[in-house]
Amino acid sequence: MKKELLLSSFILLGAAFPLMGIAASPSASWKTVQVKQKAKRQSKKAVDSKKILPMKEYIDQLMAKMTLQEKIGQLNLMVAGDITTGNAMDTQVAGDITAGRMGGVFNIKGFDKIKALQDVAIRKSRLGIPLLVGMDVIHGYETIFPIPLALSCSWNEEALRQVGAVSAREASADGINWTFSPMVDVALDARWGRISEGFGEDPYLSGVLGAAMTRGYQQADMSRVTIVPKDHIMACLKHFALYGAVEAGKEYNTTDMSRVRMYNQFLPPYKAVVDAGVGSVMSSFNLIDYVPATASHWMMTDVLRKQWNFQGFVVTDYGSIGEILQHGTASDLKEASEQSLLAGTDMDMCSQGFVRYLEQSVKEGKVSEADIDTACRRILEAKYKLGLFADPYRYCDSKRQKTDIFTASHRKAARDIAAETFVLLKNDQQLLPLSKKGKIALIGPLADTRNNMSGTWSVAATHDRYSSLKESMEKALAGKATLLYAQGCNVVYDEQEQKDGEFGKTITRGDDAKLKAEALQIARQADVIVCAMGETADMSGECASRTDLRMPDTQRDLLEKLAQLGKPIVLLNFSGRPTVLTWEKNHIPAIMNVWFGGSEAADAICDVVFGDKVPSGKLTTSLPKATGQEPLYYNHQNTGRPVPDDNPRFAKYASNFLDVRNGALYPFGYGLSYTTFEYGSLQLSSHKASVASADSDTWNDHADITATIRVTNTGRCAADEIVQLYIRDKVASISRPVKELKGFQRIHLAAGESKEVIFHITPDMLKFYNANLQYVLESGDFDVMVGPNSRETKNVMFTVE
Repeated sequence: MKKELLLSSFILLGAAFPLMGIAASPSASWKTVQVKQKAKRQSKKAVDSKKILPMKEYIDQLMAKMTLQEKIGQLNLMVAGDITTGNAMDTQVAGDITAGRMGGVFNIKGFDKIKALQDVAIRKSRLGIPLLVGMDVIHGYETIFPIPLALSCSWNEEALRQVGAVSAREASADGINWTFSPMVDVALDARWGRISEGFGEDPYLSGVLGAAMTRGYQQADMSRVTIVPKDHIMACLKHFALYGAVEAGKEYNTTDMSRVRMYNQFLPPYKAVVDAGVGSVMSSFNLIDYVPATASHWMMTDVLRKQWNFQGFVVTDYGSIGEILQHGTASDLKEASEQSLLAGTDMDMCSQGFVRYLEQSVKEGKVSEADIDTACRRILEAKYKLGLFADPYRYCDSKRQKTDIFTASHRKAARDIAAETFVLLKNDQQLLPLSKKGKIALIGPLADTRNNMSGTWSVAATHDRYSSLKESMEKALAGKATLLYAQGCNVVYDEQEQKDGEFGKTITRGDDAKLKAEALQIARQADVIVCAMGETADMSGECASRTDLRMPDTQRDLLEKLAQLGKPIVLLNFSGRPTVLTWEKNHIPAIMNVWFGGSEAADAICDVVFGDKVPSGKLTTSLPKATGQEPLYYNHQNTGRPVPDDNPRFAKYASNFLDVRNGALYPFGYGLSYTTFEYGSLQLSSHKASVASADSDTWNDHADITATIRVTNTGRCAADEIVQLYIRDKVASISRPVKELKGFQRIHLAAGESKEVIFHITPDMLKFYNANLQYVLESGDFDVMVGPNSRETKNVMFTVE
């Protein structure tokens, strides 16, 4: 790096570079030469030791040097495109960076490519402002963890923090400093493919896990002037807001709901992540009160900034400013850009509306330079908190790139966590765990495919380094049992459907009859059959909505034929969403949902199937009996004519279906183990409590109220149990849900061991937003419920005065 470039960079940091003094002294000329020779490789060390001005003063001075167009340029985020290190300077994106028209790039992988673009920003642009470099690091970088929906089934807050930390460590070692995660959209309709990317149907659990993952990504609370450690990255809360409520579960569809429902059911997890100090927020594609979210001043400014005190910046989802035109609330991209900026949106992802039109809008008086200054400052503050002004190359450390990605310790963490996410749904006659003996037939299109283990949104995955289930089973059974294998069937019968949906691309298609015949021949030789079936990785995720949640046709037909053989069958159900398993529950003796478990999924599945680990996952979505029940969720309002779940007969003139009984096939919170647990009676420390006012945070006559239950492991092996607390407000000023999750504890019990589990009930657990959107606690009776899932609980009541 030339000395004059170093000088200009360090003057920008707010103080003169010491080399200026050295260069002026002839007696120090040998030092000057030495520094010139080493400047490039030592620039990072030099910058690390540099003290820069406090954030406000630093950014004030920087913005005073910026032109209006350079400020607008900071609000522009683009895909980097296909570049190589050698041609980086010749690309359009490099030209925009050089001209100060780009504040960040995203979804570019490769340390050298990212370093080359950061070089352009630091060395070629007028002010040397470093880039934000984002990526969809959703559930891992190269070490891939289970999809977020699966992660939520661990109910393990520390595991989610660890997922964020490992993901950040790997991504930051490869040049990434920003991830578009976590997604905490409450999703009630399993037809929506993107349910796989969130934490399920419950707002409380989604908020707890989303906050934990955010702390893992960032470590620092970015609502404060705190520098993020260099092996951590900035998180981005998404999709703000209500995206999980798209009608009919159809991707990019509209939403419409009351604000009372927003505040009580959909907004809490977003607020929990904001409270955790997330650095950025992504707006959603949908409408809010018939206004596109990206242009909703009420949501982006009144709620997010004024009510919740969010301190970071708001970025759009991909091209969403341009999509405002389709919603019909702006006549052209210029007007849509003006609406979005004035609403509180700070950064434009890929529409290029800001960079093309905002300067003209200022001249016309449609927006002010002060509006642009506000947005620009927020972007620059994020870069300051990421340490990019103190060291523009802090995320370009070639040593870390070689040592911190896909490490043995990271892979072990991914394998251990994956095992905690599997949900054992059925286990007749304790078929699982399987013994490592005899002949085991492994059958199904998901049995021998590496690319489908990681699941959706694994953009940085290196699939050739991962194992298929067949490979892991061969390793686990080596010298102990014989593994027989057959693919058995295609993913679906219709080849064109598979091509149109772009799913199962790496699974070889064959002749349906021949594949089935081979599978049946193999199965007849086996002592037990393990079926690896269900969705492929890309049958869920963005733009993967489905109208039929049953197992794909050809797989279901094969499973029926296998069941007719009368042999014991274990179904490993791969899915990125709740699926309909009604036929399977009635005909298959053992069923375990394995979701998509990440790069170490195959080994983790073997760990559980063969009993080296005990399943402990619990559902965070209700599994329906039929697709027609969707949207289906446990914390619903009652109706005026309720019918109990699983009522044996259809009830005329009441709230139920003609053909399917109410309730989930497997309810929220459900999951079996290889052992059994017994719950004792539920005890409250007091059955009456009082508060001074409706907004009080403490009880008048109690330090707290406790709910205590004794849980005993009545089986033969040590295991974890997830004890769940639910509360119902029986009578209130507005209708309240039939129950709501308010707490949970993951406990470990040895065989025969008992533990007392204590929950502290606080006034905040009982509060809700009333019809006037006031957050209040009302007097009355409350049911307290504790149990292993949302359906099987021990209940007591207490009264608030």
